[in-house]
Amino acid sequence: MSKVAVIYWSGTGNTEMMAQAVADGAKQAGAEVSLMQVSATSADEAAGFDRLALGCPAMGAEVLEEMEFEPFFTDLESKLSGKRVALFGSFDWGDGQWMRDWQARTEQAGAYLVDDGLKAHGTPVADDLDACKALGKTLAG
Repeated sequence: MSKVAVIYWSGTGNTEMMAQAVADGAKQAGAEVSLMQVSATSADEAAGFDRLALGCPAMGAEVLEEMEFEPFFTDLESKLSGKRVALFGSFDWGDGQWMRDWQARTEQAGAYLVDDGLKAHGTPVADDLDACKALGKTLAG
């Protein structure tokens, strides 16, 4: 059984909804899942999981949230080599550049991205949440 951590930051609840759906999908696939806000973990703790689902919305000029998530991810990058990782988050403006940049950083760190980063525009709708569940299943599988 794979151990999956779903770690996220959410300001409005949109990315939190996505995180819950990713966790549900991973559980349905038989994984042991830990769902946690980024403030409740560390890069060292996250590195102890077999697989990681990381969620963060686009902030400012399409960047990761800068006070909690960016420092966490910067610390985690050197620990990602060989790990299966899924990325997800919501956005309200722009064209998804934050996700493309985040994917590139994750791949450069040596992680195996299980799929393209999953983006939801604004509040996730049923199709977005179904895609999140599918992402969780793929990550756990």
